[in-house]
Amino acid sequence: MTLRNLNQRWLWAVILAASVLMAATAMGKNMSDKQGKTATATFAGGCFWCMEPPFDKLDGVISTTSGYTGGHLKNPTYEEVSAGGTGHAEALKVVYDPAKISYAQLLEVFWRNIDPTVKDRQFCDVGNQYRTAIFFHDDEQKRLALESKQRLEKSGKLGAIQTEIVPAGPFYPAEDYHQDYYLKNPIRYKYYRWSCGRDQRLEDLWGK
Repeated sequence: MTLRNLNQRWLWAVILAASVLMAATAMGKNMSDKQGKTATATFAGGCFWCMEPPFDKLDGVISTTSGYTGGHLKNPTYEEVSAGGTGHAEALKVVYDPAKISYAQLLEVFWRNIDPTVKDRQFCDVGNQYRTAIFFHDDEQKRLALESKQRLEKSGKLGAIQTEIVPAGPFYPAEDYHQDYYLKNPIRYKYYRWSCGRDQRLEDLWGK
């Protein structure tokens, strides 16, 4: 075998090794991207303090953020929203891993933690800022939300469903003291939830 042939074989071996390495790197990146993919869901269910706990405990939910959405005022404060007139609803942004939990599963949790039969109120909280709503982020979320609402209506168990299904818009995180309120102020949170009759009404609607 000549030196020229040896050099050619060595060159092809280097090229082949480099190609394999590049393919493996690309495959690893794609797998990493897929594994690291997250999605966002946004729900309004009355007091956002009470909407955090049921989602926080779900495997696949990465984070929950209480905030305001659906209104016309930029960077609203709690005082402005709670007074009414800004158009915002108290809402919850849920960041989740779709490889671990589906949007359809999140919808099931959402429905069972609200009273969808009333308009512009939830339990003891009254006003448009306490309306229930599903803010969809894409066509698939819209389809699933509409289908889940239609199933509830067709079941005849609850009557008319007042929950809105509307496009997601700007979301403004609430003030820090509202985040994880049920963990920071457990006694006050439990008293509020009990005095508002939330759990009693949810049990009447959905059972234990």
